[in-house]
Formats: sequence, structure tokens, C-alpha cells
Amino acid sequence: MFKNVACKFVAVAATLMAASLPAKADDFINILTGGTSGVYYPLGVALSKVYSEKIPGTRPSVQATKASVENLILLQQGKGEIAFTLGDSLAFAWSGNEEAGFKSRLNKLRGVTAIYPNYIQVVASKESGIKTLADLKGKRLSVGAPKSGTELNARAVLDGAGLTYKDLGKVEYLPFNESVELMKNRQLDATLQSAGLGVASLRDLASSVPITVVEIPAAVVDKVGAPYIKATIPAGTYTGQDQPVETAAIVNYLVTRSDLQDDLVYQMTKAIYENLPELAAAHNAAKDIKLDAALTGMPIPIHPGAERYFKEKGITQ
Repeated sequence: MFKNVACKFVAVAATLMAASLPAKADDFINILTGGTSGVYYPLGVALSKVYSEKIPGTRPSVQATKASVENLILLQQGKGEIAFTLGDSLAFAWSGNEEAGFKSRLNKLRGVTAIYPNYIQVVASKESGIKTLADLKGKRLSVGAPKSGTELNARAVLDGAGLTYKDLGKVEYLPFNESVELMKNRQLDATLQSAGLGVASLRDLASSVPITVVEIPAAVVDKVGAPYIKATIPAGTYTGQDQPVETAAIVNYLVTRSDLQDDLVYQMTKAIYENLPELAAAHNAAKDIKLDAALTGMPIPIHPGAERYFKEKGITQ
């Protein structure tokens, strides 16, 4: 009888111990994006939905940020699992370029994939009279949030055109939506926005006031040099834009941290390429994500988990 009681006691104790043990924690995937009016954010929301449905045992979330520079710093600090970034910001982070906003080298960053190009879009109100980059002299221009990827692009493009911030009448360091609101209120003459084509903020602006999409000539792009490339904003991208406009573009990347498990990063990478229609439904920019261009110009080491997926698909650096 004592033996039976003891056995029951052990069984009950084991059950209680099992009940008190925590369940296996889900893998958090915090997706670092950008402002809600840009392209990173809606794509991040779509990516979160894909991960939630396609990678069991994960808990994706989306964080709106000031984009590239902040995203990379947060990744280095372990405060995110995957982030959107511009290629030049990524290269500056890897080298520890203090002028670009990186006080030290961010050595924990690892590449996941190249995604789509950001088009450097300079848009002025028609009444400002701005038709060329040279016309920006003495005018009021918003260049994006301070030390953001967009602001780094602004510095590079203006330099290529022989201009500095000192040549402008006023420089505002504002996110996309705030720049547009000031333009609607005639408190700004132009905005420079680095984003996918058809970005919501510029669509809103073009539907509210007459605009001019300002050309960034090929000669300026050549002077700025890599990682910038020549590109064209197709006619009709924005209301009132009847002609194609030459501009500059720069590749965007998704990046992660070196300490993330290989299998998780493999699943994250695989889910991107197996669900491209879902991402394209969130924003047209995702239509430019191509598997055969996944490693194009990657300025940092690729994460082993992502590398495994690409090797399976025959893609190598």
C-alpha cells in the first residue's frame, strides 16, 4: 500500500513539475521598417503576416522607425531581428562612418537579401519655379529625417550637382509625410524622398498641388558614383507627371544579426521568396525583388542561414 501511495505521489509531483515548466518560447521576429508613409513600413507589415503564417513558432512584430541608420543601430544592439536599409547606409555602418551616424563599426550585421531599388525623387511645387537641381539654390528643401538614409542620399546628390546645404534657402530635416504637409501649406518648395516608385507621400502631394519631378541627370549620377545607379521614373508615376524623368537609384537590403539561429534566418529568407505576390500586393516596389539579384552588391557578409537558401537555388556571390 505504501508503495502504491509513493508511486501516486511521484506521478502527481511529476505532473505538477511538468505543468510549472514554461512552454517553449516563440522566436520573436521584430521587423524594423521606416516611417508609416514610406515603402518599408507596408512591406514590413506584409512580411510580418507572411512570417506569422509560414514560420510556425514565431511571433513577428513591426516597428516604425526613422529607417536605415536607426534600423542598423537597433540591430547591432539586439533590438530587432530583420531590418530594411539602403545600401550606402549599410556600407557606412559596416565601416563605422561617423559622419553618416555610426560612432563605431557595426560588426554584428549580416546580409539576408537585396530587395528593390530606392529611387531618389526630388519633387517641387510648380509654383516654386524649380525645374533643375541648380534651381534649388536659395529654395526651401526637406531632405528627410536627420542622419536617415534619405538624408545621406540628399547630401550625395547635391554634392554631385555642385551644391551644399549652404546653397539652399532653408533645409528641413523631416519625414516624408511632414514634408508633404509643409509643401501643401506653401512652407516648403521641394522635398527629396528616397523610396520605391509610387510612394504614398508623393502620391498624396501630387494629388493635392501641381508638382514638378526634378531630373537628376546621368552626369550627376556618374559623379556621385557607386553604389548609386542611373534610373528612370516612368511617365505617369505621379499625377501631373507626363514625361519620364531621369534620376538616381540605390539598392535596398534586408539585413539581420550574426547571432540569429541559422535555421530561423533560412526560414525567413525562404518565406520572402516563396511569397513575393503577397509582398507585391502591399506595395508595387516589391515587384522588383528578384531571386537572381538577391546578392547583388551586398556590402556585408551574408548570414549562413540565408546563404544556405541561396545555395539551394544556385545563387552565389
